[in-house]
Order: sequence, then C-alpha cells, then structure tokens
Amino acid sequence: EVQLVESGGGLVQPGGSLRLSCAASGFKFDDYAMAWFRQAPGQERKGLSCISPLGGSPYYAHSVKGRFTIASDNANSAVTLQMNDLKPEDTAVYYCAAADPIYYSDYATEPLQSFVYDYWGQGTQVTVSS
Repeated sequence: EVQLVESGGGLVQPGGSLRLSCAASGFKFDDYAMAWFRQAPGQERKGLSCISPLGGSPYYAHSVKGRFTIASDNANSAVTLQMNDLKPEDTAVYYCAAADPIYYSDYATEPLQSFVYDYWGQGTQVTVSS
C-alpha cells in the first residue's frame, strides 16, 4: 500500500519555525520527485516546493523562497520542509506529494502543478497565530 504520512504541524506564533516531515512507503521513494503543497480554507491548493532525484536545484514558490527549505532523507524514505519566519498567511493544511520523475521532468519549468503528482498524503495542519 502506498502511503505518504505528514507530521510536524501545529500552532506556532508569527516569526516562529516548524519542520514538517513526510514518511513514504509502498513505492520506490528514491526514484520519485517529492513536493509540498498547502491549502488554506476557501483557497486553491498551491505548490510550495519540490525536489527531484534526477538532480537540479529544488524549486520554490516565490511566496516561500528564502523562508522554507525542502530536503530529502533517502535513508529513511522521507522528505522534510523546514519553515522559518512563519506568517499568519502560512496557515493551511500542508500536503506531501510524489511524482514519477520522468513525467515530472516534462514539467520541470513549472513543476508545482497538482496533476503532475501521483500520490498524496492526508495533510497536517499548520496554524500561525498569536
């Protein structure tokens, strides 16, 4: 069974930090591109960052570039998202997703599109508030 399980969400004050983790199983993690998305209430799901085993620099949406960092932990089949300087507008459910890297490569210039991804986690809530 394919599983992506997010963890690390919670309540944090503005300016604080959180690290999200996504544990993967049931597929060859090292062969897949991994991404983080988020969805705020009443908003569309938006891509934040992705990383590919085929190489190249990780991709970041402008809204989080310089604050968020994606990393793969291949030994543990996990991907993390380090989030710093959190803002109230970062409040959302955060999702982990996985994509076949060959298909992903066809969208390398615009990789944060939902249809690129084959597998999705159930999400973890992040709330940024005083």
